[in-house]
Amino acid sequence: MLNDFLNSPLAILGGPVLGEDLVRPIWPPRDEQTAMELADLYLSGNWSADLGGNETAFANEFAAAHGAKYGVMMINGTVTLQCALAVLGIGPGDEVIVPAYTWLATAMAARYVGAKIVFVDVEPTTLCVNPSAVEAAITSRTRAIIPVHLYGSMVDMDALMAIANRHELFIVEDCAQAHGGKWAEQPAGSIGHIGSFSFQHQKLMTSGEGGACITNDANIAERLYRLKHIGCRPGEGMGKFTRKPDPDLICYNFRVTEFQALILRRQLKAIPEIIVRYNAHAHVLDQRLANVPGIRAQARGSRANPQSFYKWIAVFDEEPLACIPIDRIIQAVNAEGLPMERTYGAVYKHTLFNLPSSDYRIMDGKCNITETIAAERAAQLSHQWLGSDEAVIHRIADILAKVSANADQLKALN
Repeated sequence: MLNDFLNSPLAILGGPVLGEDLVRPIWPPRDEQTAMELADLYLSGNWSADLGGNETAFANEFAAAHGAKYGVMMINGTVTLQCALAVLGIGPGDEVIVPAYTWLATAMAARYVGAKIVFVDVEPTTLCVNPSAVEAAITSRTRAIIPVHLYGSMVDMDALMAIANRHELFIVEDCAQAHGGKWAEQPAGSIGHIGSFSFQHQKLMTSGEGGACITNDANIAERLYRLKHIGCRPGEGMGKFTRKPDPDLICYNFRVTEFQALILRRQLKAIPEIIVRYNAHAHVLDQRLANVPGIRAQARGSRANPQSFYKWIAVFDEEPLACIPIDRIIQAVNAEGLPMERTYGAVYKHTLFNLPSSDYRIMDGKCNITETIAAERAAQLSHQWLGSDEAVIHRIADILAKVSANADQLKALN
């Protein structure tokens, strides 16, 4: 059956659609038990400021699940990065090193505290920040590094922590896409000084919007809590303030609601099982595609076990697909019934990135891997597909194999 498909015209050229009946699993996850608990919360009126106890409970449970002593919830995964830098004392005159290949929030967080962004390149295999590029970018003004565990693949944290220790720099792990992942048995977010997570609608854990920081430092935890809760200390009720925040801490209202915390408490229990399933299915894809020319999967971190997944990434930088424009490859894959898309590309070339050049520096003037492999040869598939049954996973591999087998048809397209 598959050989018939491989030898037939691509769907984009009128051939049979190999994934005609593919259906993506429902997202975001929902269940009747959570719905009933949300209804009870609604009727209770205890909606905010931890009045129902869910915010504190989730923050503690989430931190413990990620190997940290303290957790602080916030309104999204952008302000978590901003607050992490702020509580570490980073501001105007400082430089923060970030990967060129990430979502804008990673870089913008540095700008929000007044620091200068320094973009460095990524590895061609993991697509995560290259530790050697990080070290080469360090100057006397460098104060922090924000490694991004991109799409779930993990940064080489052994190398990065060694660099940070040598140069006395802070590490803020951007784990927005790495819930539940581990580096050498150490959970994502607990390796650096602060771990930052997002619960935006598409993430592996979601409450529509939301975020959290985790840390093992009690002082950092208190400063994070004050920063997001108008200066209040943990445990202080509204109107029961006992001590001013430190003069250097300009505080905000970045509070979440009890509804978000309740939803996330239910989801947290399911994460280990989801990650086992995702890893098993990603392994099937790796095996199936190992002998398919022209396609490789984004590499996992060398000591990631298990790895989390936000997207599954295919890279088309080898023959017979290397010379075919990425948009044409994606159109062919989509026509077969599999919805893949382009990836972010370089932050400093993104449509929404509007900072003047004085606000950032690009190491070596150009990040070659980001601008070529990441921007022009990669395509993403939403993580929900990894939760499908194994038959669907094999069909995904079949579709990619069909496109590879018919590369000459794609080359002939105008």
